[in-house]
Amino acid sequence: MFDQTSRAFAPLNRGYNATFRPGRLSIGLVAPLEAHGSDPVPDMTRHIARAHLADALGFSALWLRDVPFNVPSFGDAGQVFDPFVYIGALAASTHDIALGVASIVLPLRHPAHVAKAAASADVLSGGRLLLGVASGDRPDEYPALGMSFEDRGERFRDSVDYIRAMAESYPRVETAHGVLSGGIDMLPKPFTGRLPLLITGGSQQAPDWVARSGDGWMTYPRDAASQGRVVDAYRLRIAEAGLPDKPVMQSLYIDLVAQKDAPPRPIHLGFRSGTDYLRCYLEEIRGLGINHVALNLRFNGAKIEDTMKRLADDTLPDFHG
Repeated sequence: MFDQTSRAFAPLNRGYNATFRPGRLSIGLVAPLEAHGSDPVPDMTRHIARAHLADALGFSALWLRDVPFNVPSFGDAGQVFDPFVYIGALAASTHDIALGVASIVLPLRHPAHVAKAAASADVLSGGRLLLGVASGDRPDEYPALGMSFEDRGERFRDSVDYIRAMAESYPRVETAHGVLSGGIDMLPKPFTGRLPLLITGGSQQAPDWVARSGDGWMTYPRDAASQGRVVDAYRLRIAEAGLPDKPVMQSLYIDLVAQKDAPPRPIHLGFRSGTDYLRCYLEEIRGLGINHVALNLRFNGAKIEDTMKRLADDTLPDFHG
């Protein structure tokens, strides 16, 4: 297991610094904060009130997804609202919780728009933005926007370069997305001068590029042995590049039942269980080097507010970043 204890993460903004700490695990939630089961479209009932509750209870981050179109074959319309518009609303109604996007599909957006929207959200939230980025996995969306699916990896890399350059004053950058020769500037700049940029999965890139180019890595739940190997491999690439360590986070669907010692039963990308098993699982992935877990309550059977409060009472005290 790769040793995190002696390696620090480079400080970025307020949300990043609070959510990600070496050797620690924090807990966030995925929007919509709603159980909508097999229905791909949530009704967003009490969404602002639940975000405010997540903030008040001490969850580290609230994660939004970028789903331009409701593609029926995928069965998931996300939180319906555009993520940057939604972050603006959440920034005004929360105080401490980090506001993350998991993840913006870069090949479907011009990076100038992403850079300006992300920096605006970061400033308006007081430095709480976490910008997850991805190459996208819904082929149906690309022709709808006049984009090709096959070359999305190259456009993704160009977008990352462009977004990074926008944090500079009067930037100079030349990519397939455009040329800036230093005569114009983009405002605002990120709250602390740099957007925390987290790369999702492989995003059609070489593993070495992923390790070097992001400020962290988003991945999915795996069995413990496999997860430990991929996390160790990611951190080894960072160390070999001579860079400061970077955080790793994962998603997890849960259905929290009333019986605390209820054993786990598998559900889509997660499990149904009581809080005892959930706590054991979180301890295990913390030991594997995961620094943050984003819990998705889509398939939860209990009332969402009650589940959030049980999570806060039974798990947050042991996993608070």
